[in-house]
Amino acid sequence: MLMRRPPELRAALELTRAGKLNAAMQTIQRALAGPTGEASQPAISPKVVDLASEEWTATDAAASPNATPLRSNRHDQSTRNRRPLRDVIDALNRLKPGGPFPISRPAGRPRPLHIPAGARFETRSISLEASGRTYKVYVPARTLAEPRSLLIMLHGCTQDPDDFAAGTRMNELAEEHGFIVAYPAQPKSANPSSCWNWFNPRDQMRGAGEPAIIAALTADLIAEHDIDRRRVFAAGLSAGGGMAAILGATYPDLYYAIGVHSGLPYRAASDVVSALTVMRGQEMPGVSRSKGGREALHGALVPTIVFHGAADKIVHPSNGAQIINLDQGHWESYQVSDGAGRGYKRMISRDTSEQIMAEHWLIEGGGHAWFGGSVDGSYTDPLGPDASREMVRFFFGASPPRDREP
Repeated sequence: MLMRRPPELRAALELTRAGKLNAAMQTIQRALAGPTGEASQPAISPKVVDLASEEWTATDAAASPNATPLRSNRHDQSTRNRRPLRDVIDALNRLKPGGPFPISRPAGRPRPLHIPAGARFETRSISLEASGRTYKVYVPARTLAEPRSLLIMLHGCTQDPDDFAAGTRMNELAEEHGFIVAYPAQPKSANPSSCWNWFNPRDQMRGAGEPAIIAALTADLIAEHDIDRRRVFAAGLSAGGGMAAILGATYPDLYYAIGVHSGLPYRAASDVVSALTVMRGQEMPGVSRSKGGREALHGALVPTIVFHGAADKIVHPSNGAQIINLDQGHWESYQVSDGAGRGYKRMISRDTSEQIMAEHWLIEGGGHAWFGGSVDGSYTDPLGPDASREMVRFFFGASPPRDREP
């Protein structure tokens, strides 16, 4: 019976690793109890929602009609209830069926990263005109694979480089494949929630704002580590995904392929109001969406892989589809009923030489979280598929066969 319920037991394992033993035990008990009612229902899916600096643990009532909320001890409960009423209402709204699952823990409190002997995870800084950013660079312990590769990873709102590295496990893949990873940091001075300003017109163009800063640090790393110009990639989550789409559109000569996870199309918004509108999946009058990250300057095509949860309540899934023009061209479709705990639909577009140029992964029941991620980081969904591994596979497959001058 245990073998027939891998998603529930996988969730219990992740909860145990996160130290949530009571929640893990209740998940296991519901998995062992079997179906209730007329139809078989999946075991309850614990959620932890970031509400300011506190964790709110609850259960998805729609997963089991007889489920009861997980309760902490009386002291913890009285402490957690000391919140403004509007915050409590907001938390309840975010726990509706199909909401982000699982937000593994609040951002801003990353666990210490394990750095293998011989590897380096260094903090750097770069200044460009009157602006600058810090960033972290991971150089694996193993010998770098030839030709040398570089991946720029852009975190989401409220995250930082350590948090994003822990949640995506990208450093582990760097050790496995022998490439360098860099994590630019967005300070609160640039955005109160540490979001990349993908909706700001100044930060949507070449040679200015945040794209120019990220491109400059990328160029520095290319020179320092003798990176092959056809093996430079960028990926991001949410606002970081939106910025990755901008980099692919404005610097196609620098980034050979991009990955957008739960993000938004290039030039989808022009201010905060239009940003909130498009995040809900609505068009903003007077704001023209581009043809996605695939159409960049000079007609160059930048290979793009997109991941998005079908139940994302933060960034509507329609945004992921528009990044790669899913409604245009010929697409191969693959439906998978069980992808490491979550079903998904994978769409593929090829060029005339049959090389894959774009992929779109729509994850059934997935919310606003990095799929296949670790609970050591925030905004991760450990139930897969493994977005990090699939992105690396896509990036390395996108180069160097595609013939394009760097």
